[in-house]
Amino acid sequence: MVVVEDDRNIADLLDLYLRTGGFRVLQASDAERGLDLVEREKPCCVLLDIGLPGSMDGLEACKELRRRSDVPVILVTARDEEIDRILGLELGADDYVTKPFSPRELVARVRAVLRRTEPSRKGTEEAIHIGELHVDPLRREVRSGDETVQLTAREFDLLTHFVENKGIVRTRQQLLDAVWGPGWFGDERTVDVHVRQLRRKLGDALPLATVWGVGYRCG
Repeated sequence: MVVVEDDRNIADLLDLYLRTGGFRVLQASDAERGLDLVEREKPCCVLLDIGLPGSMDGLEACKELRRRSDVPVILVTARDEEIDRILGLELGADDYVTKPFSPRELVARVRAVLRRTEPSRKGTEEAIHIGELHVDPLRREVRSGDETVQLTAREFDLLTHFVENKGIVRTRQQLLDAVWGPGWFGDERTVDVHVRQLRRKLGDALPLATVWGVGYRCG
C-alpha cells in the first residue's frame, strides 16, 4: 500500500490504521515520490491526496498513474466540491474520501475496493461477445474489434456487469450495489461518470442505452 500525503500527522494516522489492518505501508509526501514508489513496489492500492505540494497535484498524479498502471486508487481530499470528485473519478480513481474521515471507514473502503478489483479466481468464466465487443472476465481484457481497450478496474467491473445482464434495465442503485458493493458510501452520479468513460473509450461498440428516470440497459 502506498500513501501519498504531505500532512505528516494524517500520513502517520493512515499508516497506523492500515498496518493494524494488516497492510504493509509505504509513504510519500509528494506526487513524484509516490509515482516512483508505485513503479518500484507494485502496491495493491494507492491512497492519494489531491492537495499535494510541488508541480504535480493529486489529480495530475492520478492521471499519470492510470497511464502507467491499473492499480486501485482512492483519492483522499479536503476538497468537498462535486467537480473535484467527478474529475477524480473521470481520471480513473476507484473511490474518494473527503477529510475529515474516519480511519476505520477508510480501511473498510480500501478492503472494498480491493475486493472489487482483484482478478477473478474462478477460472471458469467464459468470454462474452456482443457485436464487435469482446469481454474476457477471467483475463480482464476488453477488445473492440481487433483493438485492445484499456479500462480501469472499476470500469471493467461495470462493463462486465452490463454485458452479463444484457437486455436488463439496471438502476443506478442496483449498479452501485453490484459493482461498488452494498457498503459503498457515495453519490449515484458516480455511475454516470463511469458510464460516460465507458462510452468515450468504447464508442459505438458498446450498445448501452440510457433509460431516462431509471438507469441503463445494455443491448
